[in-house]
Amino acid sequence: MEKKIIADINSLEARIALLEDNALVEIHVERRGKERLVGNIYKGRVANVLPGMQAAFVDIGLDRNAFLYAGDILADTSDFEFGQQKSSPPNLRAGRIEDMVKEGQEIVVQVLKQPGGTKGARITTHVTLPGRMMVLMPTVNHVGVSRRIEDEQERARLKDIMEAIKPKDMGIIVRTAAIGKTEEDFIGEIRFLSRLWERIVNRGASLNAPRLLHAEESLIFRTVRDMFTSDVADFIINDREYYEKVAAVAGILAPQLKDRVHMYSGGVNIFDDFGIQARIDKALEKKVWMKNGAYIIIDETEALTVIDVNTGKFVGDTSLQDTILSVNIEAAKEIARQLRLRDISGIVIIDFIDMEIEGNKQNVVDALEAALTKDRTKTNVLGITGLGLVEMTRKKVRKKLSSLVKRTCPYCGGSGLVDSEETTAMNIRRLIFRQTAASDIKEYLIEVSPHVAKLIEQKDAAGMPVLPRIEGIKLYIMANEAMHIADYKVTEIASQKERERLLDKARVFC
Repeated sequence: MEKKIIADINSLEARIALLEDNALVEIHVERRGKERLVGNIYKGRVANVLPGMQAAFVDIGLDRNAFLYAGDILADTSDFEFGQQKSSPPNLRAGRIEDMVKEGQEIVVQVLKQPGGTKGARITTHVTLPGRMMVLMPTVNHVGVSRRIEDEQERARLKDIMEAIKPKDMGIIVRTAAIGKTEEDFIGEIRFLSRLWERIVNRGASLNAPRLLHAEESLIFRTVRDMFTSDVADFIINDREYYEKVAAVAGILAPQLKDRVHMYSGGVNIFDDFGIQARIDKALEKKVWMKNGAYIIIDETEALTVIDVNTGKFVGDTSLQDTILSVNIEAAKEIARQLRLRDISGIVIIDFIDMEIEGNKQNVVDALEAALTKDRTKTNVLGITGLGLVEMTRKKVRKKLSSLVKRTCPYCGGSGLVDSEETTAMNIRRLIFRQTAASDIKEYLIEVSPHVAKLIEQKDAAGMPVLPRIEGIKLYIMANEAMHIADYKVTEIASQKERERLLDKARVFC
């Protein structure tokens, strides 16, 4: 599989696209002034402690206080194994929040989740400092190995090396980039991360809360650290300054990959030239067509994401059950890709086409799990429910793509529905009755969208007037291109001057 990283950098935003065999599988966006807070380390002050919620609110200098759950005061070990233990080490188990923090106390915390909506950032006191091959854990004394390293001999080898060279009373998490590396390869990175932690501690000791102690790297450098691995054939950047910086960083972190960093010398828009922009636009659509003619529908809500699978134009060649199985397996692969591409997290419910054969159901679940192995974000497929729905979760690491580049529609409020032309016309009709009953004015101008104006004209021409016929009252309709289909404006015409000014573009008279 050929992988490419395409970076589109300008003064306002940075966009990173990951291609696998020329297919867009990940897109990351970071805009100036809206940089990611996850990974930032702050010195905060506990604002209040809530024993009933086993949580505390901490002032870290943002608009809203951050949320510290009792369990986040300690390590989240779900992605890693510590030796032969089947659960978290004994001294990592959570206690009562009121016994661990007090109001007014100053503590060092790290952001786990971005603030969003009405919620503040979620934070932890368990600080982690990521490097390319490892993650330093200054607050715990353990060595963990990523579950993605499946070879048991390699796991044991890496663990033994880290136990021997890790800083005293600190912990290390071994990342997948460490596979095959030697002790000499790790020492420089351990020293760098240890010095970084020392600087953070010294800065925290000299500053009062709330204060930022350490900011996570920008998107482009996180990409070099976390995504630019040996299986990436090319890292192409369209900005000269960042090209030179990335080449320099790659020369330090992964010298063997430096020659794969390229300055783009093509057209004005690198994403257009690689066909990425069109695929981003398509990635935000609700309906996703597959190559076999079937399609999936993706509905994102605040609590969960629902995905529905449909046969569409695909009719198959053999039996009905074989056709359904074929569609579901292709859908499983596409769903895994869409989860990565859209960065969907939290609970995901998938409604595959109903299957009567139990073995087919397991085949589809196996296909989904296999496709998800490419995902760097942790996923967990829980299986098929009694209703035939597949339940799964995907860990939330950052904002999903739709929330980064879209906003809630100010007209529909996120429902995806607005008033029809008929509903808008009936709303106007009711308003006219109310307004004429309460006023002595005899003439009114009604401004509506062209769609609603057309409906009123057609109904009137067919002898089915939408607007009321009130004796002594004149209504003028004007189509306004700038108006939304559900909007309308009724203006009283109280003088000849207003009549001349307002009725210049009115075209429908009632």
